[in-house]
Amino acid sequence: MTQFQPDFYPTFLFRPDSLTLQDARYFQDLLYRAVKIGTELEFALPKGVLWQELQLRIEKVLHPSGDMNQLGELGIYDVIKEHCGIEILVIGRHPHWDALLTQYNRIILPLLAENIRMRPTCGLHFHILGTGLAEEIPEIILANLWNMTRLFAPGLKFMTSAGENRQALCRRRQHNAHQEFMRLSPEQQSMAEIQTTLKKSMVVPEHQNFFNIEHVRFNAAGDLSKFHLEFRFPDGDLSPVSITAKTFLFLTMLLKAVEISKFGLLQVDNLSLFESNKELMNIISNNEGKLASSDTSTIDDILLKKYQDNAQCLLWFLKSIFLLLDNPSELVLQQLALTPLSLLRDQGKDWQAIEDELVRHIRPQPALDRFDYELIKIIELGLLINIDKKEAWLDAVAQFLHLPIKEIRQRLQGYKNRSPTWQNDLGSMVFLR
Repeated sequence: MTQFQPDFYPTFLFRPDSLTLQDARYFQDLLYRAVKIGTELEFALPKGVLWQELQLRIEKVLHPSGDMNQLGELGIYDVIKEHCGIEILVIGRHPHWDALLTQYNRIILPLLAENIRMRPTCGLHFHILGTGLAEEIPEIILANLWNMTRLFAPGLKFMTSAGENRQALCRRRQHNAHQEFMRLSPEQQSMAEIQTTLKKSMVVPEHQNFFNIEHVRFNAAGDLSKFHLEFRFPDGDLSPVSITAKTFLFLTMLLKAVEISKFGLLQVDNLSLFESNKELMNIISNNEGKLASSDTSTIDDILLKKYQDNAQCLLWFLKSIFLLLDNPSELVLQQLALTPLSLLRDQGKDWQAIEDELVRHIRPQPALDRFDYELIKIIELGLLINIDKKEAWLDAVAQFLHLPIKEIRQRLQGYKNRSPTWQNDLGSMVFLR
């Protein structure tokens, strides 16, 4: 794949509340450790099936806990009736790739076995929850996340679209409206003032905003005393690997908002790119389509590339965080940025074929053999330390394991996700992760 070249350079408005380097490190670490992300999965009933019958079967398989503080077997809070059919409330948990993918596989496979349907009335909402945070969150972090989402809104809407064809790439905007969101700017007013404006808006009901902040609470200084955000715009999704990757997309955006808060507030309003974004949002997200869909029939290949470019630009902007997280989410999102679920469904692929297509883009981790485990044990337990030089350490390990030094080097290179590093003071290799 050719390297994507962004067409904009981010600029910042310095503010007195800009984070110091130490503060940014602290809040990034705090939010990474404490934030939980939950979802609302909506889907339509199979044809000819009564809601009460299906709900009982689903509850029997998914075992909802009925308690937000009890994950239960599959992390399901409840299964409820929704305007589109049925909604499954998934309790927020700290994102981990393997755990999330396993969880959503176990949730969605029984649904597919029931022949449930994904229609334009179905959405997928992501809730970012800062439960048990040690302290209040600086307002500039939310302001930067708000502006980042505004800047990349067309790409986000495109990347999370899941309609069945090019003429209806996504659901209608009624339940994830962007008009107020794109208009209101933290460059002009505080986030608390923006929340007040949204509460009073006659244009968009507060809870139906593209990026919903109705659950946030602010203290007298304007910082966040309750941290609860909702991204409402993704379409309904029955691909476990896609849902898992999108979970990390929103976590990554939050962590990037902390990172850039060292520089001030990300400036958006005066960018020519942002002006064109407003029109791109109106084109892809409207109430003009049939059967609760958005009318996207005017999006030709030239316009389509603009959405792809915006989505790729977002992933480029988030690159430093993806490197820290070190999981396959970026690889999946790169594919969705070019060919979202909507275009895959337009090709006639069913949900299993879509899952297989996305999984093919994930590079599997090489399997570890007994020598790998012995080498890892040497490093983690400090079995060979106080050695003057790295070369001497490699030679000692090679003798210990009865392997050539060249093979020891190759095996260490295979542990990139753990960042093996020579530590002079210890006289040994260590893992930084």
